Amino acid sequence: MPKIRFDAIRRLLLQGAIAVVVGLGGVPAFAQDKPDVIRIGSTAPGHLKFILAQQDGWWEKEFAKDGIKVDLVTFNGGSEATTALATGAIEFTYTGNNPALRVAASGADVKLIGLSSYVKSGGSYIVVKADSPLKTLQDLRGKKVAYLTGTVRHSNFSKALNSVGLTTADVEGLNLPFEASGPALLRGDIAAIVETDSTAAKLVDTGEARVLYDTGSHPEWNVPNVISVNGAFATKYPDLVRRLLKVDIEIARWADAHPDETIKTFVEATKSSEKSVRKTYSQGLFYQDPKLTDDAIAALKDEEKFMAGAGLLKGSIDYGKWVDKSFVDAAYTEVAAVQ
Repeated sequence: MPKIRFDAIRRLLLQGAIAVVVGLGGVPAFAQDKPDVIRIGSTAPGHLKFILAQQDGWWEKEFAKDGIKVDLVTFNGGSEATTALATGAIEFTYTGNNPALRVAASGADVKLIGLSSYVKSGGSYIVVKADSPLKTLQDLRGKKVAYLTGTVRHSNFSKALNSVGLTTADVEGLNLPFEASGPALLRGDIAAIVETDSTAAKLVDTGEARVLYDTGSHPEWNVPNVISVNGAFATKYPDLVRRLLKVDIEIARWADAHPDETIKTFVEATKSSEKSVRKTYSQGLFYQDPKLTDDAIAALKDEEKFMAGAGLLKGSIDYGKWVDKSFVDAAYTEVAAVQ
């Protein structure tokens, strides 16, 4: 199934920039009944529904009826994904809440249209080498700690440090993905890493590392991951947005109905610890429904306040412009009608 990695991102961004320039230049655009392609992004290796759709071609099958190609695009970080979305290089993206909140606060023409997930268990691990002398969060003061900046892990780490009177300014932060931070930790080049529990557990399960702190002990810190759409695309093709979310609902329900197969696919795609993944989804439920609930919006607003206070976000969000529940509500109505 089509999948684009980083060698194509510059081209995608350039295409989006050209489209913006043409529009601003006043050149009349010819109306189209449908686009040639729909590009759906996610942070690599992909959110759960993105991975399942990639595995079985859910969106490709839906839009093949109209002759529309679907490209699935993965990005190293959420900021890259939301930049591509804002420029029109992709049409949809599945990201963590932090990058989505930042791009919304910037005033970009993007819309929050659904939830990628809202899992209230699990979280981030702060991991040190098994033989590390570090015992508490306070011991991280002045130490080298690796985490991807601007991510949910960054936010969780900030919250953990704040709980003991520290901030990220009290550590030497290194912006590294797990592929680099894991080996650096084991070599002793850095003191700790901050990663998702299922990723960091790979080192813990082998006995090479241990968990210094588990943010999962604070479920109130968990905030929904989200689905966003380029605003211009949503205005021009509202029916396609609804249909994408209809398929999203179907994927979410399929996952809950097939827990073992879902976990197997997710673990293989993400190379996560199966033990940790099963712990996160201990009841065989994956909390993937895209419905934009009041609880979810309230959690996003609280996260925005935290990010602003921690210096992780500039600007403010107009939720009346950013949040659009109409697409996902229409998708649920359609799914209910055919059951």
